[in-house]
Amino acid sequence: MKQLVAFFKHEDKNTRDNRWIFTSMLIGSLLSLLAAFVLSVEALQLAKNPDAALSCSVNVVLNCATVAKHPSAEMLGFPNSFIGMMAEPVVITVAIAGLAGIKFPRRFMRWAQVGYTLGLIFAFYLLSISFFVIQALCPWCLLVTLTTILVWFSITRYNIREKNLPLSKSLQHKLGEFTKKDYDKVVMLGLIAFIIAVIILKYGDGLFS
Repeated sequence: MKQLVAFFKHEDKNTRDNRWIFTSMLIGSLLSLLAAFVLSVEALQLAKNPDAALSCSVNVVLNCATVAKHPSAEMLGFPNSFIGMMAEPVVITVAIAGLAGIKFPRRFMRWAQVGYTLGLIFAFYLLSISFFVIQALCPWCLLVTLTTILVWFSITRYNIREKNLPLSKSLQHKLGEFTKKDYDKVVMLGLIAFIIAVIILKYGDGLFS
């Protein structure tokens, strides 16, 4: 326990921050991989039996089956969860390497930023379809959205601090000060709170009925 505490309380500020960043990435990507695995298994169950009862189909609002049967669940011709099964192991590898103290090439981290930004946009797009069109929510999909937000903010914080992104000096300085004051964490928590609040306001008691 003492070693674990010491690990996260390193005297060097950047090293300490890196360890928290890559730990957040690791936890987020592991949870996202778990969700992708469960969703993939359930997609196969529905392929065999469209009327199969899924474990995460709690009620009318929280219903994985309803979401999984919508065309948006297979945007590229196969279950969206397969993308997570392919992508999350890469993020897990990056997180573990980061915790080991490996410093990644700037170009690699730029592409990682692009890739996960596209992932975040995709997660928000699917959430909006679920929220406004299908009007049903998949608990595992919500977990993926939450973890994608967590990992995106982690990668972005690291890239801003390490000056990995192609930004102007002025913008780099402003974003650097923004992250130094931990405002990025405030934005992340505010975004998560906003999503939760909107879901509760729209569906209310239907979430727990």
